[in-house]
Amino acid sequence: MSKREKKQATLVDALIPIVCLALFLGISIFKYGASPHVPLIGGAIVAGLVAVYRLGFEWSELEESMFSSIKMAMQAILIIMIIGVLIGTWIISGVVPSMIYWGLKILSPGIFLAATTIICGIVSLATGSSWSTMGTVGVALLGIGQGLQIPAPIVAGAIISGAYFGDKLSPLSDTTNLAPAMAGATLFEHINYMLYSTIPSLLICLVLYGIIGMRYGGQELDMSNINLIRDTLASSFNTLSPILFIPPMVVIGLVIFKVPAIPGLIFGAILGFVFAIVFQGASVGDIISAAHTGFVSNTGIAEVDELLSKGGLMSMMSTVSLTISALALGGILEKTGMLEALASALLKFAKGTFGVVFSTMVTCVMTNTVAGEQYLSIVIPGRMFKDEYAKRGLHPKMLSRALEDSGTMSSALVPWNTCGAYIYGTLGVSTFAYLPYAFLNLINPIVSLFLIAIKFKIATIPKKEVNK
Repeated sequence: MSKREKKQATLVDALIPIVCLALFLGISIFKYGASPHVPLIGGAIVAGLVAVYRLGFEWSELEESMFSSIKMAMQAILIIMIIGVLIGTWIISGVVPSMIYWGLKILSPGIFLAATTIICGIVSLATGSSWSTMGTVGVALLGIGQGLQIPAPIVAGAIISGAYFGDKLSPLSDTTNLAPAMAGATLFEHINYMLYSTIPSLLICLVLYGIIGMRYGGQELDMSNINLIRDTLASSFNTLSPILFIPPMVVIGLVIFKVPAIPGLIFGAILGFVFAIVFQGASVGDIISAAHTGFVSNTGIAEVDELLSKGGLMSMMSTVSLTISALALGGILEKTGMLEALASALLKFAKGTFGVVFSTMVTCVMTNTVAGEQYLSIVIPGRMFKDEYAKRGLHPKMLSRALEDSGTMSSALVPWNTCGAYIYGTLGVSTFAYLPYAFLNLINPIVSLFLIAIKFKIATIPKKEVNK
């Protein structure tokens, strides 16, 4: 293939793969009920053809950009795989069953959803990781909710809302550090400014979860079903003592003390391996099988078997392949300047402070949807809009908050995004099922834009600093 002079991507160039991707996804998901894997690959093919035949890129350049994009998320991919192993070992060891057993005894339907949001928020705030929160206490809370006869999508929404609240405000979170770094703000400037939009959003969520909880709490609770689940769990494991809470507590402690996520989660899986032998008398072969292909429950009680038959490395392979496909597409779109062309088009309509913030947030959501990676939704718009905020005299913390209120929050609402795919792989609830109930992720961007619209706490920088 002969070298040609490269062209700058135009809006038309950028829209070709975007429109094709939307068509591929719509037909595949809504008409045939298929997964988004193949449509994403189709979108990457169209983007590659546009890049080569319209913009003059070499295939080797596109290949390098795809590898670079995938490399950026390799830590996330490894975490996804380890979480699968961890869930498998924690079920066979009795850790997850024990949390479900005791949770069914303590929590009631009326307060469960609000309590779930608060619990996940505290754990995520302490650890700085929504993923670790959802993959540990989130899995147990989902089981408790199902035992209380609350639909799984509603429980998943409460788990996600709490996990993202804590992750968003925790100084230990990678995205909470990444957003101000891209915008030029300091970490605590960023966190303090986010409180104005995040706290009201959480309060609204708790009210909504409280209202939904009252609906379930107002019904006569079928204690016979709950007792059946608890009795079945007790008879299926040698012990369900609170001592089995140690592995999740250790993992949370490791994260608090800033032990990197991968070794921390591996240690949690090892604890599950040891606890399975010590407390459940499981054989090494059974534990390896649970870590590899997942735990299979054969109690004969459908509710319990549904709760416990999950986990394992192989259960995450669909998520991993989905993540890689999305990142390959995102790498091409970023390298060729197609994402930048879309953002530039948006800025033409950005009138005033509200316009530029709105454009930023739309770009973040668009990047999450097209590139399929939460980090890219913060890095790319952050780089693109930083100078525009400075020109308009807006403080960098306004940009960093916009990046988090939209980029971080919307990542869980896209099925092929690394976050959406992870949640489906971990909780087993599809994105479109939990999306209407992930209240914080839906409400937070709206609250953020409302505050800008009423000019509440608009942060500016002195004119002499703008002119520097």
